[in-house]
Amino acid sequence: MPSTSVANGSVNGNAGERPDVVVADDKAGVSMMEQLVPEITTHALSYLDYPSLCRLSMTNSLMRKAANDDNAWKALYHKDFTLEQDAITPVNGWKAYYATTRAIISVNTGFFNIIRERSLQDMAQLWLNSDYVKCIHASGELFSGYAEVMQSWQLCFNWEQGFDFQVHNVRTRILTDMAWVTMKAYLNVDAGPFLITNVFEYHNGRWHMVHHHSSVMLIDGVNQQVVVH
Repeated sequence: MPSTSVANGSVNGNAGERPDVVVADDKAGVSMMEQLVPEITTHALSYLDYPSLCRLSMTNSLMRKAANDDNAWKALYHKDFTLEQDAITPVNGWKAYYATTRAIISVNTGFFNIIRERSLQDMAQLWLNSDYVKCIHASGELFSGYAEVMQSWQLCFNWEQGFDFQVHNVRTRILTDMAWVTMKAYLNVDAGPFLITNVFEYHNGRWHMVHHHSSVMLIDGVNQQVVVH
């Protein structure tokens, strides 16, 4: 019985008969995942959320390599946060930048929880104890230095009215050990938002607030908001 080899496979059969074709893998020992072009792999991973991508990286060495790909984390950052920072190149890569952004947003959320609970003790721990910290409340008054800033929050928390802000349009920017967050915060849906900027610095393993600026957004040139903080 004649036998003919054909391109990584073999053709066996008699004359006049349709030969059996056996096609071998072009890259023996390499999985299908490894053969995918990077663009396809990144696109596939872009459908995963943060916990899923982290779990994938713990399955095996191949998945760890794929899940740690910088382009995958950049795509996830754009999906979960913003497209505004498409042109930047994070010093420690997009995975670290994503994780730090989550940490900053968590601290920023904690700031509003402190206001809601009117906890001066927690506010004191959040702020960096330094003479250069600044706080500008929506009233427009500037408080400078840790002691003044804490006094200003004590006055706010002494009000009978509670503050339950709804925060939207949160945007962050991180530079190594400093980060700033911009957002809109609403007390009720009928009034305009407060425009808020919070600045944080990283000290001794924690993010601390060093600057808070709140201003009232004018609607048709009129201040329709009650100044509360």
